[in-house]
Amino acid sequence: MNMPETRNHPPFLAQPDFSQARVLVVGDVMLDRYWHGPALRLSPEAPVPVVHVQMEETRIGGAGNVALNAAVLGAHTRLLGLAGQDAQADQLEQMLIAGGVECLVQRVEGSRTITKLRILSRHQQLIRADFEDPFLNWNFAELLLAFERQLSDVDVVILSDYSKGALRRSADLIVAARKAGKPVIVDPKGTDFERYRGATVITPNLSEFEAVVGRCENEADIERKGEALRDTLDLEAVLVTRSENGMTLLARNHAPLHLPTRAREVYDVTGAGDTVVATLSAALGAGVSLPECVALANVAAGVVVTKLGTATVSPVELQQALSYEAAFAAGGIFEEDGLLCQISGARTRGERIVLTNGYFDTLHPGHIDALEKARALGDKLIVAVNDDASVTRLKGVRRPVNPLSTRMRMVSALSCVDWVVPLSEDTPERLVSRLMPDVLVMGGD
Repeated sequence: MNMPETRNHPPFLAQPDFSQARVLVVGDVMLDRYWHGPALRLSPEAPVPVVHVQMEETRIGGAGNVALNAAVLGAHTRLLGLAGQDAQADQLEQMLIAGGVECLVQRVEGSRTITKLRILSRHQQLIRADFEDPFLNWNFAELLLAFERQLSDVDVVILSDYSKGALRRSADLIVAARKAGKPVIVDPKGTDFERYRGATVITPNLSEFEAVVGRCENEADIERKGEALRDTLDLEAVLVTRSENGMTLLARNHAPLHLPTRAREVYDVTGAGDTVVATLSAALGAGVSLPECVALANVAAGVVVTKLGTATVSPVELQQALSYEAAFAAGGIFEEDGLLCQISGARTRGERIVLTNGYFDTLHPGHIDALEKARALGDKLIVAVNDDASVTRLKGVRRPVNPLSTRMRMVSALSCVDWVVPLSEDTPERLVSRLMPDVLVMGGD
């Protein structure tokens, strides 16, 4: 199957207006608790570390994290799931409402809210304790009725399955949603994918996918087995998330689409799948095509894995990442506004910004040596390249020899250069005042 044009990232659109999307999330809701502290000694009772807990935090996990991800992007989001009759459910509802999610969580008599406790030291997870409940007194008829009541007022449905009970009868929910004309995006669990028959898209990770279709030795195997699974289950698409190898979209009547990973630094993959399905669905609800929805989800996942624990991606963070993607495709060349977004993101990571400028008309080893030394002074190097008019004013009518586009492209190809921006003035004073680098490097002449 020779389709090289499908193996690249699809053209990026501007960030969609997520506020146009109305999303209904149904699934397993849980609390994620984190205890942080140093582990400086072993217990005298057993060969295990003793953690001196100094900080506690609670986040929404499972389907709740999917809903929060969609809401943070700006989508109108509702969450339907199960919880216990306890203080944890009260806290869960309060946090969801504070996050902009309309909470439709049903309390189950005699049950307790699913909670996961993670104990960490120096950002490393030492142990996880799960507090689970089978929801024995669960009334599916009530959940189905609540689900059907919401369908007329939503654009897309997400089923977030963690095999905790809320989606034991997912097939009935899919039938009801498709009958109402609503696309259904499923984040699956387990090996029984038959219960997702008729959904629009399922989003298994590679391990989940191989558990159902068998081991895949290469992308050709993923394509062949994914398309067979899609057709067998009457799906419109299968999206396989492949960790450091990116994603593969196998959509009906479309060539396979392989997207490379967009994570620049992986810190914690917890909840990355939630971000993928939330971003994909919110974009779909906002009217974006499926390949572009997947591309947006891929970029959002690249942002969320740089954070610790279950987390969300804000519109500002997504826009910065999209700007980075556009610049990456253009070799790191920015206009000033786009560069400001990159600088903002770098500063939040505590990175040191260096700026230098020049004509770079006939690039030579002296230029490269100077730029490498400038880069060594910080974490990111910005090179401002004088435009053609300013070079002519400063160097005479015979200059520049090479146009601005060529000079910026040559400079951006150097491994020591992170970002390139055009400079229209004779000096970088205005640009420096606007970008406020930590270090300004000026040439010897």
